[in-house]
Amino acid sequence: MEKKAFEIIDQSHDYMLGLWSDLVNQDSGSSYKEGVDAVATRIENELKAIGFKTKQVEFEKAGNTLVAEYGDCSKDFIICIGHMDTVFNKIGETKERPFTIENGLAYGPGCLDMKGGDTILVTVLRTLIGLGYNKHGIKVVLAGDEETAHPFSNCPEIIQQEAKGALAAFDFETAFEDNGIVVTRKGVLSFNVETFGRATHVGNAPENGRSAIIEMAHHMIDLEALTDLDKGYNITCGVIEGGTVRNSTPDYCKCACDMRVKSIEQMDEMIAVIEKTLAKQYVPDTTTKLTINAKFLPQVIVPGTDELFNFVKDIHEELGFGTPYMKHVGGGSDAAYTTSVGVPTLCAMGVKGQYNHTIKEYAIVDTLYERAKLLAAILCRI
Repeated sequence: MEKKAFEIIDQSHDYMLGLWSDLVNQDSGSSYKEGVDAVATRIENELKAIGFKTKQVEFEKAGNTLVAEYGDCSKDFIICIGHMDTVFNKIGETKERPFTIENGLAYGPGCLDMKGGDTILVTVLRTLIGLGYNKHGIKVVLAGDEETAHPFSNCPEIIQQEAKGALAAFDFETAFEDNGIVVTRKGVLSFNVETFGRATHVGNAPENGRSAIIEMAHHMIDLEALTDLDKGYNITCGVIEGGTVRNSTPDYCKCACDMRVKSIEQMDEMIAVIEKTLAKQYVPDTTTKLTINAKFLPQVIVPGTDELFNFVKDIHEELGFGTPYMKHVGGGSDAAYTTSVGVPTLCAMGVKGQYNHTIKEYAIVDTLYERAKLLAAILCRI
């Protein structure tokens, strides 16, 4: 079956490029629910056509989550996860930068992160099931709001529930050109800090003012000083806004912040430290508010991770795709939620490329086919 699957993949380049192009050319920024849901429906129809039982879990303020099953998924099934949204929220972005291929590289919003991975997954399932694959049940869960860490959905809980009992999990996020396969990711906390002061005319009554910006400046220095890279966590104050005009004491300031941690326990500990840090007042009569927006749990190594990696490594080398290594990265993904229920998980199984989340994003076209063969071999042998 594996050999025949490879032959079909070699014959399916036009199909793969067509699907990839269609997915990329559909605007699906995380805030554009209609576009994300259109991608979900397109992929759902592809999976339905090959016999998957499917459903979309609907959300009011987030793209839907697609869940699909084939075969016996009561235990020892394979779960494949990913997402359908991109970071490019402007409607019309795909018309300005449509899917294109130049010199073996594919361009377009989300071509790398992660519509290439979606294309690989759909193609391989289409190929294997067409050949009568029945070795394991297969479950697919694709999120509609992964890029924003699910602030308006319960997708993490859906992934955790659907993953229970799985033999292994694969996440088709952006792959790396150096053949790294991700086995751990840091947890991510997105939070806002707001300070409230007192406005006054800086010429007529400067003594009455209480600057929210000065209070925030102290907090920002304190927060970033908490960073300890040796212990595996860092805090970044990334976006700041405040004030109205130059000649008025600013009575409001807001800072959007990001924290990365290596463990669930560390995240809980650091949230408490942040709360304690922000309790300190520098400018009299000001107040400070902390709002946690969203968070990713960390992806961690669980029993079976080493065995799963070595199994895939052997296949990777045998197929002539090079020698992969265990990669540890700081960016979050939904692989966190399969490992949180004890399922051995490999992430970054999608198409290879660089510069995701930027307009320079590109994917290496040949790796679309390489990674499809890798997945086909994994599913045939696991």
